[in-house]
Amino acid sequence: MANSDHGFSTCYPVESRILLVLLLITSCCLAVGLTTPVLTLEKFFIVENTFSIFSGLVQLINERKFFLFVVIFLFSVILPLVKLAVLFRLLISSDQNQATLHKYLQLMHQYGKWSMLDVFVVALLVVAVKLGAVASVETHYGLYAFGAAVLLTMVITARVIYLADKLER
Repeated sequence: MANSDHGFSTCYPVESRILLVLLLITSCCLAVGLTTPVLTLEKFFIVENTFSIFSGLVQLINERKFFLFVVIFLFSVILPLVKLAVLFRLLISSDQNQATLHKYLQLMHQYGKWSMLDVFVVALLVVAVKLGAVASVETHYGLYAFGAAVLLTMVITARVIYLADKLER
């Protein structure tokens, strides 16, 4: 079925609505994951610091670690937001020609290479601050919300790509 002038919401109305609800849930998880505590670092049982991704970014700016700030901000904040925006755009559009659909899907494929880098950045943060006997790290719900956002984004992206391939046929 080649529907070159119809989008997902026209050809797959029920599935589009379900994916939109999942995208809203994903957006909420991302917001929670970025703003709430991700981990607490305790050194020598005396000093205790609790970090969110945003508070960690602020600390990096304050410590003038601009390169690390840019890397984490880009891969943990900007790229996930852009990916969600592209997914929303694909799902809410009722009329979409083949060229537009192909452009957005190409963007999603290029993006896919970086989809797990945000989780890798958080994992590196945990490893970097975990100092064995000198410090302990306690994870918080922000980390799980952020991880849920990344996983949901991957699932939704895979489904949108599948539907787009089906739409192109």
